[in-house]
Amino acid sequence: MKKRILIIEDNPMVVKSLEFKLNNDGYEVEVANDGRTALEILASTDFDLVITDLMLPFITGIQIIEFIKKKSENLPIIVLSTSTQESIIMDAFNMGVDDFITKPFSPNELSLRVKRSLAKL
Repeated sequence: MKKRILIIEDNPMVVKSLEFKLNNDGYEVEVANDGRTALEILASTDFDLVITDLMLPFITGIQIIEFIKKKSENLPIIVLSTSTQESIIMDAFNMGVDDFITKPFSPNELSLRVKRSLAKL
């Protein structure tokens, strides 16, 4: 059975590249374009991995991470962000995210990090 990945990202170009790469890698991908939609999807569907931006419309990535950790604390989370601020990165790791990738990023690097995060399950 294919591993299911939820991408939470509001930039259509990033979504297209992630979707394309992850589908080609054999994953089942679902997309939420904002935090509110992401919470609705997460409340009703199980995933093997979540990839989320921090800066999202309506509900922040930090709030999404908090929601995920309450519902399923072992669900791997990879954060994508343009932020290079150490405090933001440290906050994300302290909340329990598995990885942090700074935008722009290589699709091949993301693919390797996804495989590594899913291997921990």
